[in-house]
Amino acid sequence: MASRPIVYHIPVCPFSQRLEILLALRGIPDAVEFRVVDITRPRDPDLLALTRGTTALPVIVDPGGGVLKESLVILRYLDESLPGGPLRRTDPAEHAVESMLVAKEGPFTMAGYLFVMNQDREAREAHREKLLRLYREIDEFLCDHSPDGPFLFERFRLAEAVFTPIFQRFWFLDYYEGFALPDDDAFTRVRRWRDACMAEPAADQVCEEEIVKLYYDYALGAGNGALVAGRKRSSFVFDPHWSKRPWPPRDKYDTSPTDEALGLAS
Repeated sequence: MASRPIVYHIPVCPFSQRLEILLALRGIPDAVEFRVVDITRPRDPDLLALTRGTTALPVIVDPGGGVLKESLVILRYLDESLPGGPLRRTDPAEHAVESMLVAKEGPFTMAGYLFVMNQDREAREAHREKLLRLYREIDEFLCDHSPDGPFLFERFRLAEAVFTPIFQRFWFLDYYEGFALPDDDAFTRVRRWRDACMAEPAADQVCEEEIVKLYYDYALGAGNGALVAGRKRSSFVFDPHWSKRPWPPRDKYDTSPTDEALGLAS
C-alpha cells in the first residue's frame, strides 16, 4: 500500500489546484503524491479500471487503497486527514455560511467556461450578462456576511481555496473576450475578494500566460484535450512546453492558426 495519498491529475486543472493550495497553506507540499495524466492521449486502462471507467479528474487513492472522486470531496478529505489547522470553519454556523458560498462555485464556473467556449459572436453579450449576474450574487452574499473583508472570514480559508483557481482560469476571458468587471458599486465587494484571493502566495501554482496558452483550444470550442478541426495537436500537450510557445491570437472568432503557428509542432 502507498504510504501517502496519490492524486491523479492534470497539472493545470483548477480542481486539482485546490488541493495544491491546501498543501501550500499547511506547508506540507509533499504530503500527497501527484501523478500527472496527459489528457491529449487515450486514458491508461489501469487508471480507467481504478475509476470504474470515468475520466473526470482529479481522483485520489488513499493509503488504504480507497478511491475518492470530486474535487470538493477530496479537498475536504485532505483537510480533515492531513496534519495542520483546518481550512474549513470549525464553528457550525460559520461553516454553513462558507458552504453557502462554496455552493455558488458550480454555476459560476460553468458560466465562465461556456463563455470562453462560445463560438457564436452574437451570443457573447448573453454570456457576459450571465457571468456578471453571478458576480453580483456573490457580491451581495459577501456584503451580507462579510462587508469589510477582504476575505469571507479573517483570512484565506475554504471558500477562497475553492474559488481562487476559477478566478485565475478566467484570465482566458480577459484575454479572449476582453472581459472585465464593470467599475460599478455592484461589484466592489466581490472585486476586493477576488483580488485578495489571487494575491494569496499559496495560490501561485499558475500564471496568466500559462492559462491563456494551454486553454487556447477551449476558446475555439474544444475542451479537455479534444482536437480543433484541421489540427493534429492539442494546446494541452506537454511538449513543446507552454513557455516556449508564442501567445495565441486574441481573436477567437475569425482565426484558427495551425499547429506550427501556435508553436505546437514537435
